[in-house]
Amino acid sequence: QVQLVESGGGSVQAGGSLRLSCSASGRTRNIYAMGWFRQTPGKERDFVASIRWRDGTTSYTDSVKGAFRISRDTTSRTLILQMNNLQPEDTANYYCAARDGGGTFDLDPPQLPKEYNYWGQGTQVTVSS
Repeated sequence: QVQLVESGGGSVQAGGSLRLSCSASGRTRNIYAMGWFRQTPGKERDFVASIRWRDGTTSYTDSVKGAFRISRDTTSRTLILQMNNLQPEDTANYYCAARDGGGTFDLDPPQLPKEYNYWGQGTQVTVSS
């Protein structure tokens, strides 16, 4: 089992920045990839960014490219999402996810919620105009 705990959410004005962290613990040795997803009430969970743990290869949804940056600290088993130039449409509950072990994915690092085994509890990000 892998446990994930997010932190760093909050409220900012448009144009501001936030840094989300996700600490992984438990059986983390076989983590293949980690990612960030976001969800608003009544909607599906959407992909934001992901990173392949072994070599740091990243992927982003188009709407956050250039503004968000995903990174990982392999020593502390921490996933980071640096979010700059936040806009009201970025308001959501942000979830950290981990994929335990490899597999066949649509894209690599994986971008679909069903390709992840473990999830954090979520952290709220609110951006006001």
